[in-house]
Amino acid sequence: MSSDQDSCHLCKEYLRDSVSIPCGHVFCSICLKTYWDHADHTGSYQCPECRVTYNKRPTPRRMGSSRQLTSQRNTDSFPPPPPSPDYNYAGPQDVGCDICVGKKHRAVKSCLMCLASYCEKHLKPHFESATFKRHKLVDEIGHLDRQICPQHQKGLELFCRTDQMCICVLCTVKEHKGHDMVSAEQERADEQQRLGATQAEIQERIHDRLKQMEELKHAVESLKSSAQRAMQECEKMFSDMMRSIERMQQEMTKLISSNKRAALNNAEGHMERLSHEIADLKRRDNEITQLSRTEDHIHFIQSYHMLIAQTEAEELPSVSVNPYFNFGPVTKAVSEMKQHMNEFSNDELVKVAKTINKMTFCQLDDPKKKKTIKSEEAVMYKSVPVQEPQYRDDFLRYHRPARTSREHRVAHQL
Repeated sequence: MSSDQDSCHLCKEYLRDSVSIPCGHVFCSICLKTYWDHADHTGSYQCPECRVTYNKRPTPRRMGSSRQLTSQRNTDSFPPPPPSPDYNYAGPQDVGCDICVGKKHRAVKSCLMCLASYCEKHLKPHFESATFKRHKLVDEIGHLDRQICPQHQKGLELFCRTDQMCICVLCTVKEHKGHDMVSAEQERADEQQRLGATQAEIQERIHDRLKQMEELKHAVESLKSSAQRAMQECEKMFSDMMRSIERMQQEMTKLISSNKRAALNNAEGHMERLSHEIADLKRRDNEITQLSRTEDHIHFIQSYHMLIAQTEAEELPSVSVNPYFNFGPVTKAVSEMKQHMNEFSNDELVKVAKTINKMTFCQLDDPKKKKTIKSEEAVMYKSVPVQEPQYRDDFLRYHRPARTSREHRVAHQL
């Protein structure tokens, strides 16, 4: 046997096809592979020497042949190949053999009579000796102390249905005397049937839950499409309303412009007529001035009577002007319309929000609470019978009030 640095920790022989692992220890390639193959079912891999644990099986790194050359120099002849290693040692998650001394092998069977677990080597007497023929072997299990009665240190073979616990034969003499007792096999058979019914119920629940999950998925997809469709339709309707408001703005602008134009035309006509009348009156004033300066008495008398008669016969219409005329009422009307629209839109938005908030998409129903509510509703409906309306007052109770004048006006404006 060579020194420790040239030997494998597992087979205790010279290193063959040496490999190293991340912690730095070196083993034979076949030894390490066999050792870790037995740990595959646990998912935890330990270094056989320093016990460092790896959650993922490391990839060994092949070493050079310096160790083998050193071994060859220290020996006269090449050592024989090591025997095929048997590394069925119990890992941290395995049940160890109770007979093995030192490092225990992994147990393959447990005896319920001996209350011990055995590896393949120490299990042979149970198959070869007649003494163990009546012993019951099961797949290796841990915590065999649970198979022993803590009071009498005997194997648990019976089940007390009165106290709902496993007992030994000695427990029937005193502690459980007169109780309803059956064998563990019988109780297992009965509970196996109930277990099957429970499993069927669980599978039915799984089916129901999967169905609810599928329904919820469809509902979610429908919700998404409905929300998208609602947003598009609302966007279109709001666009229509904005176009309607723009049309109202154009009509209002057109109304103000036409009234302004008509007023200006009227004023211009009056100003033109007044200009003609002023020119005519100035002409008469000049004639009167010239007449007053003439020395011809006959001409004065004839012209005077004609001018006086013409002036008295003509009555000039007066033009009245409203100095307070403006378009303030139009602005006021538009301001009131804006206020009414704001109030109406806020009220309608609150109604829509309340309606949406009352709608429940999905919820968890408590079966107990649901039964209680149903029973209370049944009592309430039974105590207060529903009657159909027969008279006018009964119909008016369910009558939906008509729109107010303001709502009609706002709706018409929209």
